[in-house]
Amino acid sequence: MHRRPIASRRLDVETAAQLREDPNASLDEGRKAPRQRSVARLIREFWTMLREQRARVFLALGMVTMGTILGLVPPAATKVIVDHVLGDKPISSWMDGFFGSHDDRMQLLLSILIVMIVVAVIKEAVQLWGRWAATRATKRLQLTVRRLTFDHAVRLPLHRVHALKSGGAASLLREDASAVGELIFTLLYNPWRAIVQLLGSLAILATVDWRLLVGGIVLLPLVFVTHRAWIGRIRPLYRQVRKTRQHVDGQTTETFGGMRVVRAFGRQRSEAGRFIRGNNLLTRQEVRVWWAYRTVEFVWGLMIPVATAVLLWYGGRQVLAGQLSLGDLMMFLAYLLMLLEPLAVLAESAATLQNSLAALDRVLDIIDEPRELADAAGGAVADRSQLRGQITLNGVSFTYPGGRRPIIDGVNLDVPAGSMVAFVGASGAGKTTLCNLIARFYDPTAGRILLDGRDLREFNVESFRTMLGIVEQDVFLFDGTVAENIAFGRPSATDAEIVAAAQTAQADEFISRLAQGYDTIIGERGVKLSGGQRQRLALARAVLANPLLLILDEATSNLDTESEQKIQSGLMDVMRGRTSFVIAHRLSTIHQADLIAVMQDGRIIETGTHAALIAQPSQYREMVMRQSPNATL
Repeated sequence: MHRRPIASRRLDVETAAQLREDPNASLDEGRKAPRQRSVARLIREFWTMLREQRARVFLALGMVTMGTILGLVPPAATKVIVDHVLGDKPISSWMDGFFGSHDDRMQLLLSILIVMIVVAVIKEAVQLWGRWAATRATKRLQLTVRRLTFDHAVRLPLHRVHALKSGGAASLLREDASAVGELIFTLLYNPWRAIVQLLGSLAILATVDWRLLVGGIVLLPLVFVTHRAWIGRIRPLYRQVRKTRQHVDGQTTETFGGMRVVRAFGRQRSEAGRFIRGNNLLTRQEVRVWWAYRTVEFVWGLMIPVATAVLLWYGGRQVLAGQLSLGDLMMFLAYLLMLLEPLAVLAESAATLQNSLAALDRVLDIIDEPRELADAAGGAVADRSQLRGQITLNGVSFTYPGGRRPIIDGVNLDVPAGSMVAFVGASGAGKTTLCNLIARFYDPTAGRILLDGRDLREFNVESFRTMLGIVEQDVFLFDGTVAENIAFGRPSATDAEIVAAAQTAQADEFISRLAQGYDTIIGERGVKLSGGQRQRLALARAVLANPLLLILDEATSNLDTESEQKIQSGLMDVMRGRTSFVIAHRLSTIHQADLIAVMQDGRIIETGTHAALIAQPSQYREMVMRQSPNATL
């Protein structure tokens, strides 16, 4: 049988060749790329996200407006100094009253300089205040976007959560959410400041010579033309760079998370090669974006000097013809620079804006995805005090998304409250999937699962899961202390309750031998503990949660026989009064089950107690005989 290596499946030679030919090719593992949203849609979504920060943004825009207007004052003072201090042009009456007598030129010069300094100080203070308000709004918006994205991502269907990969999700939350916050500057703050400076400069130039105003206005369409012809093409490039970076980050996290397997099979070199290939692709895409961005800069770098030369030629002719004074020319030159600068800022902001819009586009890709198991309208909140724990399965069938055949096929089962049910059968029979349906990680594609006579879909899914305690064969622990992991499902538990739960799970013995006892840091995924120790902590975590429904999926598979026997006695006490579902390949652990359900190909083919099934020819009897040939039946 031909099997492709995992690394090849994730980024094989053909895919790499395709990506070399087309840097815009998708790395999203076969998932169809969403259509790029329009700029208008993105701006509307951004404005909605900005709801709580709008007051700060308006304050920032007001401050930057005031500061920019004050920044237009100093060039006007240049005209007064050249014409009235250094030249012989008579001063107007309002200037005479404000600056002092024209006869005392030193006093006039000193007065003008003092006014310029005061204006500059006020301008800098106002702009600093405005920029601080914009920065605070940016940081708070980043927190809002991260919260929205995280809250939605953790509620996506499980198959989509698994497709995200932990490293890729971290990249999305860290980089893309941060870039969305920067929209306050790239979409609002910087363009608004440029527009105010542009309009102010045009208004002042109009007082010097209306033809200068016309010359400045002619440049405005060039910003629009530049954006339509080139800048608009940058956003897809930025989007692909961010997608590739997320993919590479996800693969890197996966490699380090599975380092034991990588080393065990000697795959360090191949994993390093895969990492380098992904980064080579990322580098090529980033270079392509760099050239696109630099092209905009290059065009405007040529356009501004040409426009300056043309307008300066016209202004110089007016001075030589005696139609403008030398002071008018100096002021004209200053405002000409102030006119052209915002045009360049607008063009640059438009290019930078595409990066932030691409980030927002990717964040919306996640937020727009449907959440798992959308609650029925007015879904009931599961109240532990009002529930008994009776579970009924009526014609339950289930097919995984994209699957062709049902994994669970027409299962009917009635589980009285407080009873223990054991699911047995060969691997792939559907035992874990059926427990996942009971835990409502998925909803049945046909049939119903009832809790005390009510369809699980009538309950709010998150409140229902507070009724659950789950221990799986593949135990997941968090990078924290032993006590924090045990109390994960019940953070308010006291130290005494944590210790009691650990004792029930036979975990207190090894915990007490750790360097810091219950305060010992166990590392990511509990890497510092053995498999059996991790499983006992997971059992303690479920015990402490005090669930109404308890699911044990091979919960003692990593324990030795002696430890398993000790824990079984404790678990029987824990399961008493709770509806419990147990999956076990070692049949010796389920003799005391109230009901044993034998599964095959997604169906329940036999039910009964251990004694009843053993007493007659049955699939269960054959399974017991295979595991314990010498057992007395």
